[in-house]
Amino acid sequence: MPETAPTPKQAPAGEATPKVESAPAGEQAPAQGEQPQDKTKKHGRKPAGEQPANGEQPATGQQPATGEQPATGGSATDGKAAPVQGENPVQGEAPADKNAAPILDSQKDARRKGRGENGRNPANQPANQNGEEQNGGQQNGGQNAQQGGDQGRKPVVAPVDQGPPPTDDRAAQEAIKTEKIVPVTQEKGKRLERAPDENIRDRRRPKGVDVLKEIGDRVIVQFNDQTFVQSNDRPRLTRGAKDVYYEDLPQGRTRETVERDNGFRIVTIRNRYGDILQRSRIAPDGREYVLSYVDERSYQDEEDWRDPGDDLPPMRLTIPRRDYILDSEDVESPDDYYTFLEQPPVEKVQRLYSINEVKRSARVRDIARRIDLDTLNFEFGSSSISDTEVQKLQGVADAMEKLLKKNPAETFLIEGHTDAVGTPEANLALSDRRAEAVAEALTNAFGIPPENLTTQGYGEEYLKVDTSAPNRENRRVAIRRITSLVAPVASNN
Repeated sequence: MPETAPTPKQAPAGEATPKVESAPAGEQAPAQGEQPQDKTKKHGRKPAGEQPANGEQPATGQQPATGEQPATGGSATDGKAAPVQGENPVQGEAPADKNAAPILDSQKDARRKGRGENGRNPANQPANQNGEEQNGGQQNGGQNAQQGGDQGRKPVVAPVDQGPPPTDDRAAQEAIKTEKIVPVTQEKGKRLERAPDENIRDRRRPKGVDVLKEIGDRVIVQFNDQTFVQSNDRPRLTRGAKDVYYEDLPQGRTRETVERDNGFRIVTIRNRYGDILQRSRIAPDGREYVLSYVDERSYQDEEDWRDPGDDLPPMRLTIPRRDYILDSEDVESPDDYYTFLEQPPVEKVQRLYSINEVKRSARVRDIARRIDLDTLNFEFGSSSISDTEVQKLQGVADAMEKLLKKNPAETFLIEGHTDAVGTPEANLALSDRRAEAVAEALTNAFGIPPENLTTQGYGEEYLKVDTSAPNRENRRVAIRRITSLVAPVASNN
């Protein structure tokens, strides 16, 4: 049975209507002349490709970034972006607008690596999360370039036809051979007096991780030619708990147990760096639901983090854009959210990934379809969500609740995104707070258990519209159902 999220006696500032937090030098107010988004619909869907709204154009005289070319197979002279390799436009749909960004995040990574985008990065360092500026860009679906200094000499890897998309989550995991999962509470631990590494800045990190900046309760770190934002999800998960305690486990791991008034326990095992290895919800009757699990043999405490997407061929998207991305402005019925979210991944999953692996790898995230909540408006440079805006989450919250009744172990990734105005670091922190604000609202206003939600900010790395100007479509939150990527589906059914 699904757990009902704890009902707060009184939500403190930062929950249902999160406190306004202004990011230093983050998104600025739009340039004079920026128009509101055009909400005109066409059969409830946008044309194929990620197109900017009609009323929202780049600043006067702005041209596409130097070196920007259409995807492989397209013509650079016709002014139209080609469809994703392996994806034919649906009959009757127009090609993408020339300012539209690639559909897949891994494509955006590959193109950025190839053209050295985002020259505003400090000291010409790599861009933020999953947006490292490297050579060897590819337009064919975007396998993340190999790490190191020879990326530019790596041959382009062609997409592999993996057949039609899986029909359901179980089919998506056919290639995974998971051994019997040991109950999360079975291993004996030593009780700790306090929570380990409560200060996110002081968290133990692998060798080679540099802390670039601290912005409020967020830390911007650079690791293996990547820059990304780190935050602590413990306050969100432990708020309102009856009891919280921690135990030391062998190999530097820790186990956190959150006991709720309703009798449920949320048990999380983390490695020495705070990455989640296993998280389960245990019902009052003792039934364990595995929310996330990764085989430690495939997720070692490596000194240098390696993108698991490097083990995968570039994605070949064989479904129409409208079946891969659901724009909230095009939703005609609240049931559309459920119909879309219940769809399985677009390709078979080769192994289970940790939550952090999914967050950090654009290629792995691309396996899961996404909802763009482009109707949710934030104040400029702020993570505040007004009560009016919170109500716009009703449809997606109802869909999540319905899915959780079928499988209480569902996990939803909430992504925060900004436009390209402001500094990359400030936008990373701002986008992460926005993602957290949406998660807080889903829990406090609609009762979605916090452990079923995980958040990550990506700043300006994955623009929906290719422009460095203020753009409303780029200021968005996205949601993916990543259950099939992080948990053995069969164990929860």
